[in-house]
Amino acid sequence: MNRYALLLIAAMLLVGTNVGIGKSIVAFLPVSLFALLRFLLAMAVLGPLLRVPKLRRVTRSEWLNLFLQALFGTFGFTLLMLNGVQRTSAVAAGVITSTIPAVVALFAWIFLKERPSGRVLASIALAVAGIGVINLAQSGHDASATQGSLAGNLMVLGAVCCESLYVILSRRLAQTLAPLEICAYTHLFGLLLMLPLGASALLHFDYRSVPAGIWALVLWYGLSASIFSFWLWMKGIRHVPGNLAGVFCAVLPIAAALYGIVFLGEHPTLAHGIALACVIAGIGLASLKGRRAPPTRV
Repeated sequence: MNRYALLLIAAMLLVGTNVGIGKSIVAFLPVSLFALLRFLLAMAVLGPLLRVPKLRRVTRSEWLNLFLQALFGTFGFTLLMLNGVQRTSAVAAGVITSTIPAVVALFAWIFLKERPSGRVLASIALAVAGIGVINLAQSGHDASATQGSLAGNLMVLGAVCCESLYVILSRRLAQTLAPLEICAYTHLFGLLLMLPLGASALLHFDYRSVPAGIWALVLWYGLSASIFSFWLWMKGIRHVPGNLAGVFCAVLPIAAALYGIVFLGEHPTLAHGIALACVIAGIGLASLKGRRAPPTRV
């Protein structure tokens, strides 16, 4: 295994653990406040990329595309994912999040008329089966817990759809703008979109009620979700064949599950195992012959 493959594994480890870290944080911070802080931290680092000469070279159609990417891939994704993990387990959220490659293929079929191969269709079917197993297995729990978990799962699935739309939209800009510039512009739009929702909490929240360890997680999440995982994936994907890169997405649910078990005291069930097996099998099947896998962020 070469160093570029290790970069992809590291990226997926960050994405997977961020699912659980987000759940730890929203137990102490309102979702709107945490989401706003994430964008503020990201822009503190990415801000120097917003140079006037570069901004002037961005065309009107590119700005529209960047806004739509921000609306779905940063603003919508962040709100749905954080609200989702607040209501469901990190294990379940990790499994659902790992269906992103299959959902991207489905959306490419719907919106770009890119007819999928038999392997990709099978991958989509396995991803749907995995999500179905998780939700059906909750029927044995009490009604309130089942309703809350189902709502959380649906929110995480909504986040997956938002991220997949981001990937579809990013194909238009990949040839004209540098990856880190796209990241900076979309996070700027994300910050502007999040300000009306999080400004009140930012001004009136009792910050002393949050343990120091949680603030450290907020800092880490903001940097790793917006910058570290993105850079690692883009650096590795340039040198790893697409049919191999997709396999590394299977690291995501494993990392999320391990974080949930070790740090959150969650207990995976047989249903989680079956769902995880379905998703990993689908990723592996689609990756036997496929295009370069898209970058994924949480």
